[in-house]
Amino acid sequence: MPSAQPEEQDQSMVDVEAVDEVQEEEEIDEDKELEIGENRVTVLSGATETAASFQFKDEGHTLGNALRYVIMKNPAVEFCGYTIPHPSEAKMNLRIQTYENTTAAEALEKGLDDLMDLCDVVSDKFTVARDNFNAAKADQMTS
Repeated sequence: MPSAQPEEQDQSMVDVEAVDEVQEEEEIDEDKELEIGENRVTVLSGATETAASFQFKDEGHTLGNALRYVIMKNPAVEFCGYTIPHPSEAKMNLRIQTYENTTAAEALEKGLDDLMDLCDVVSDKFTVARDNFNAAKADQMTS
């Protein structure tokens, strides 16, 4: 699969004005709020269709690491990483870079859906195991 990142070139051969024009054409609206939750996700400036940084309000390492893991399982994703800009701020930044066949926003949406499905499976299995444990414990007490 071709990478969404530009190939390395000799810096003396790069036309800076042409690069700036391409970047301006590809950029998405700066600091655009996504329709996820209660406007808790912002697309940070400089985003393109295949590479974008998202800022999550009131989130930390718990969501960041789990979401990064799930998004990296997607074969259409080239890179995904997260950071907490400062410990005193309740913000988490997530960077997604995809190959040409999908967008960063689609990869984020799929990652969120996959993570919710994974949480549902874990919750269901936990509930079944807890109920089985409680039933076995009750049987031991009556025996």
